[in-house]
Amino acid sequence: MSRITYKSACYSHVGMVRKINEDAFLEATDNGLWAVADGMGGHAAGDYVSSLIVDSLRGIPVSQDLSLYTRELRSRMAEVNATVREETKTRGVSMMGSTLVLLAVREDEGVCLWAGDSRLYRLRDGVLESLSRDHSYVQDLQDSGLLSEAQARVHPRANIVTRAVGVEEGLELAMVPLQIVPGDTYLLCSDGLNKTAEDHEIRDVLGHSDPYQVVRSLIHLGLTRGAPDNITAIVVKAN
Repeated sequence: MSRITYKSACYSHVGMVRKINEDAFLEATDNGLWAVADGMGGHAAGDYVSSLIVDSLRGIPVSQDLSLYTRELRSRMAEVNATVREETKTRGVSMMGSTLVLLAVREDEGVCLWAGDSRLYRLRDGVLESLSRDHSYVQDLQDSGLLSEAQARVHPRANIVTRAVGVEEGLELAMVPLQIVPGDTYLLCSDGLNKTAEDHEIRDVLGHSDPYQVVRSLIHLGLTRGAPDNITAIVVKAN
């Protein structure tokens, strides 16, 4: 079996309304690690948390054993969670936090860890699938059959997440294991993208071969819709 190689590109934009970009991202292709964090809290709190997450992930020693590496990722994010909660008390603010979605790969195996509503998508054989499931108020309503996806997109409480780094005393990261095949395309994004672009639009753009052109096109798509939030996208192609 031939060895899978990875190409990636990332792009982040403050959007058309916000003054500060509270998104942060990590593109460490050589380490097989990519992450998007979407900070919450305002007044420089959100970007502090998202940047802390990314800096902490960047500092983790690389292990070729994916299960050991995953445990270290979880452990480091638990430390960040505790640090953020202490900083929240120190600053005397009500809440500081950040969503997180990350993808770690070793050869043809991968793992996705996440908390909140930043997402991981996979395009395989022309089919787009969301591999993560939002930890959000509207997702819970959708799961209960009380809201459609279209209704959830415009719901007045669509921005409320039910899980994030720094918000609760204990951090619970959801996880899905992945079997990667050549030709797969993965998209990590903050909710600023998927709340402005439809899935079929994302699918069509992801089909292009150049990751850099893909992320530029995705951000441009969000900006043409008014981009009320920060938008961040990372595209990873397996070859």
